Amino acid sequence: MESRVLRVAHNLDPDDAFLFFALAEERIDTGGVRYALELQDIESLNQRAALGELDVSAVSIHAYAYLADRYALLPHGASMGEGYGPRLVARAPIARDAVRGKKIAVPGPLTSAYLALNLYEPDFKAVQMPFDAIEEAVVAGEVDAGLLIHERQLTYAERGLQLVIDLGAWWSGETGLPLPLRGHVVRKELGPELMRAVSRHLRASIAYAFAHRDEALEYALRYARGLDRARADEYVRLYVNEFTLDYGQRGRDAVGLFLQRGVAAGMITRPVEVEFVNDEAEEEAGAGPD
Repeated sequence: MESRVLRVAHNLDPDDAFLFFALAEERIDTGGVRYALELQDIESLNQRAALGELDVSAVSIHAYAYLADRYALLPHGASMGEGYGPRLVARAPIARDAVRGKKIAVPGPLTSAYLALNLYEPDFKAVQMPFDAIEEAVVAGEVDAGLLIHERQLTYAERGLQLVIDLGAWWSGETGLPLPLRGHVVRKELGPELMRAVSRHLRASIAYAFAHRDEALEYALRYARGLDRARADEYVRLYVNEFTLDYGQRGRDAVGLFLQRGVAAGMITRPVEVEFVNDEAEEEAGAGPD
């Protein structure tokens, strides 16, 4: 394959860093393909992918609804919660029927957490803000509740906040499927051969991280935003799971249903044809989550 440098961006988060450890540290053979890695928050990546700036990028599954004409989903690298996910929290307990009409701090409008909250309860007053400002806004009483993503899902109780609903648990109870939060996409203009190569390389990077967990976790700690090693390990174990190495049929069904329900609720403005890269990857012996 002709030598090529691809612009790749992943989320500024320990679980994504874990996945890309082998690529970042050049631990796997990628032939003539080289990866120029960038890290940024997920809503910024959603917006940049919408502009077609990146060859490969982490994106919210919600955002993929508006990217499907330009990007295909890679079958590896999913972030899904099987019975857990983004958490709605408040200073005091709030019953489900009391969520209606509340002022709620939320991350970006294209995040999967925002779509999930709207599917759970569409009648609320959204206050958009950076994900890492939401917890403080709830503590300060600036909003009635806040929708937490990333590592804040693990630490909110330390600030005295109360869980209102775990949207991943709610979704799993409603559908029997994991909640699809984030995936990785590749630009279709690269062509089938290069798209398949990218997919194989990402899978190999994930498999390498599983097989060299301590090293990959040490690398991921650089992006743990204040989590100690034990908490970072807990967070990575939550979102780097069986669906990460490959979506499988349940993972693909979850993506399709999540987007369909978004369309039905009017949150997504057009039907979405989900397209995955077919990389014809072979299972690697011994690779997988422990």
